[in-house]
Amino acid sequence: MTGGQLAEISIATHGPGLYEFTNQLSPHTTGSGLLTLFIRHTSASLLIQENADPEVRTDLANFFARLVPPSTDPSMSYLTHTYEGPDDMPAHIKAALLPTHLSIPVADGRLALGTWQGVYLFEHRDRPHQRQVAVSFLRNG
Repeated sequence: MTGGQLAEISIATHGPGLYEFTNQLSPHTTGSGLLTLFIRHTSASLLIQENADPEVRTDLANFFARLVPPSTDPSMSYLTHTYEGPDDMPAHIKAALLPTHLSIPVADGRLALGTWQGVYLFEHRDRPHQRQVAVSFLRNG
């Protein structure tokens, strides 16, 4: 991809959790520059997170489920946007708390991630979705 072009990655989800898609990014990174990712949804997020121990992903998902429970939980009785299901408004809240875009340096075609880092889509809805992530690579020089 040359500077100024926009690509898109589609990621299938099957409920709440973190879905790694680091390997899908390499075709979009040639040379050195800056890779920018933007999720085109308001009920999912993007994260750079540990990819070695799956318990990290489980604990993160459990933490955010506890932090922002479904609208059927008595602690969420103040919510008014409930007609799209008990997971919808909580998903919007989680997406408001977490990043919806990432910028990652690229050196010689490789993401400048740490040893145990991966790039994830964090799905906040209960049902399966097909999520789109816009990808832009701005090459140095």
